[in-house]
Amino acid sequence: MQDEANNTALVDLVEQNLAPDRPNELCFTDITYIRTWTGWVYLASIIDGCTRKMVDCSVADHVRAETVTDALKMAIECQRPKVGQTIIHSAPGPQGSTPVARSGISPWRIESLPPAGHAGICFDNAVSESFNGTIGKELIYLHTWPTLERVQREVFKYIEIYHNRKFLHPGIENSAPSQF
Repeated sequence: MQDEANNTALVDLVEQNLAPDRPNELCFTDITYIRTWTGWVYLASIIDGCTRKMVDCSVADHVRAETVTDALKMAIECQRPKVGQTIIHSAPGPQGSTPVARSGISPWRIESLPPAGHAGICFDNAVSESFNGTIGKELIYLHTWPTLERVQREVFKYIEIYHNRKFLHPGIENSAPSQF
């Protein structure tokens, strides 16, 4: 399959193997939508496949490629992966597969699933989809959100205080991501 934005072949490097052996081997990214009083905001998340730790995220009032790029740049700064060590796995979509999204992440191998044959298959990006569902049920859908800034603050607290430190994740032996 070809990435029409830059005419390069896209290869599924993960093939639904969602549990790597080491941290920084495979990370997942996706975008979810959050309604505020002033319109939609978008949460782009980067999740380590081994530890299920939310490595970093970006909350913005637009769904352009920079939303994903910002999260990826922060995750790289935080994790410091070796060049070529980590695969970033994303669902099909323009935000994760455009040249703009690819431009800022040279230490990682970006992988966006080919649209044909994978679009709409939730298992291909199950780690991100699961996180989006969990944060939706435990935070996002429980409140009305007046502003982008309020969403940013509460998402940060949810991730840093609860998800990464206290949430007992069934995919990692009922451990918290920071302890696994």
